[in-house]
Amino acid sequence: MTQTLSSPSERLRELALRFKIPTVAAEVERRLVAAGHGGALEALCDVFEMEGDNRQERRISRLQRASNLPPGKTLETLKLTRFPNRVVHQLKELCRGEFASGGDNVLIFGLPGTGKSHAASAIGHKVVERGRSVYYTPTFRLVQDLLRAKRDLELPRLLRKLDHIEVLILDDLGYVQQEAEEIEVLFTLLAERYERRSLLVTSNLVFSQWDQIFKNPMTTAAAVDRMVHHATVLDFNLPSYRAEEARLRGEGTTTAKAITEPEPEPTTEEKT
Repeated sequence: MTQTLSSPSERLRELALRFKIPTVAAEVERRLVAAGHGGALEALCDVFEMEGDNRQERRISRLQRASNLPPGKTLETLKLTRFPNRVVHQLKELCRGEFASGGDNVLIFGLPGTGKSHAASAIGHKVVERGRSVYYTPTFRLVQDLLRAKRDLELPRLLRKLDHIEVLILDDLGYVQQEAEEIEVLFTLLAERYERRSLLVTSNLVFSQWDQIFKNPMTTAAAVDRMVHHATVLDFNLPSYRAEEARLRGEGTTTAKAITEPEPEPTTEEKT
C-alpha cells in the first residue's frame, strides 16, 4: 500500500515540535490561513526542512570533531575482503548504530595487527554520521584520566561527562597496567554504563583471559557479566595485517631484485 504523504501543515507542525518551538506549531498554520496566506505553508515548510538539514549537518560536524576518531580509519579504507562474510555482515549491521539505542555493547577480539582498532574506528565514524555521540580513546589513557579525577575528587563529575557519550570506544583493553587503583576505576566505568550507555571494546585477550586484567576472580566475573550482557561479539581470527603487508613487501623486493639484477658473466671454464 502506498503511504500517504503528510500535508504541508502536518509537516510544519512536526518540524516545529522537533525544533522545540511549540507555539509556532500551534499557531502558525491557523494565523496564516486566517490572514489568507494558506498557500505560504508549503514554502514555509520547505524553509523549516532546510533548517533541519543544516542543523543535522552542523551537529554531525560537531560530533566528528569531538569524537577523537582516527580520520583515516573508516569503513571505506577497511579491507573487508580479509574478513569472513559473517564478520562483514556484523560490521555493516553495527554501522547502523542501532545497538546504541539500548545501551548494548560491542566486543572485538583478535591478535595484534588483525584490524580491531580500524574496525572499531570505522563503526564509530558511521555511528557519528547517524547523529550519535562517540568518543574513541586508548583504554590506558582513559584509565589515567579516571585516576587523576579520583585523586582530585572529580571522578563523579568525569563519569557524568562520559555518560553524555552514547558510544564510548575503549581500544586495547588488554594493555591496562593492572594496578589495583586502575582496575577499580575501570570497573567503576563499566558498572556505571551498564545497560544505559554503550561500550565498544577491542582486546587481544578473550574473556577467559580477563583475569589478567582484573586479577580478582569475582571482579573478573562481574566485569565479563556486564560486558557480555546485551553484546555483539566479533572474533577477528585472522593473520596479522601488518605481518601480511611486510611479507608482500618482501616478496615484491625479491622479485624486483631478480628482474633488475643482470645475470653473472659465465666464467672461462663455463665458456669452454
